[in-house]
Amino acid sequence: MAPINILVVEDDIDINRLLCTILEGAGCQCRAAFSGSEALLWAEKFDYDLVLLDLMLPGATGEEFIAHVRQGKTMPIIVLSAKVGVDDRVNALKLGADDFIPKPFDNAEVLARVEAQLRRSREFSLPRPSALSVGDLTLNRDSRVVSVNGTEISLTAREFEILALLLSNPRRAFSRAQIYESVWGEDFIGDDGTVNVHVSNLRSKLAKANAGREYIKTVWGIGFKLAEPS
Repeated sequence: MAPINILVVEDDIDINRLLCTILEGAGCQCRAAFSGSEALLWAEKFDYDLVLLDLMLPGATGEEFIAHVRQGKTMPIIVLSAKVGVDDRVNALKLGADDFIPKPFDNAEVLARVEAQLRRSREFSLPRPSALSVGDLTLNRDSRVVSVNGTEISLTAREFEILALLLSNPRRAFSRAQIYESVWGEDFIGDDGTVNVHVSNLRSKLAKANAGREYIKTVWGIGFKLAEPS
């Protein structure tokens, strides 16, 4: 299995060393950066599985780092900062950070949050076949075409990605939070309505193509999964 590579961006030498020690003790490989400018250089030169990022940095700020990196890279970014105001946290998340840990931090919590982000990113970034098919339902990622019994169905981008997620995991039930975080690429804040509306619209479009078959099944207490062909 390939090693997990983490970029640790923290200008305090002792804190940087501590974070690297925590992560290396869990089997990760770390590269230390002590300024935002140095971090941008490493991020452009290499691909990392995750970034731990302070906000108050010499050179480029943590916010500037996030904004620049998010123009082309999708690895998880966890902010660790003494800037713990609500506006600071919201701004970092809106720019593209995946999580925010206030300083002073607990070592075990840092490791747990890193592991959670790595699980999520690896779960939804595995190699994906271009064509998916279950029964009379077919989805092609390359052409962005969905068809039922050969009849093409017009879907929105979100509906397409929800269906692709379910077709990629035909035996798995997904919670609304998992669907939202995978399709929207944002942290779920507890609003089930957004996912429910998109799933309802997707169901309606599939039903128009074949009214005699259920394609998406509600799993009570969990969320949704692909219905097995009858």
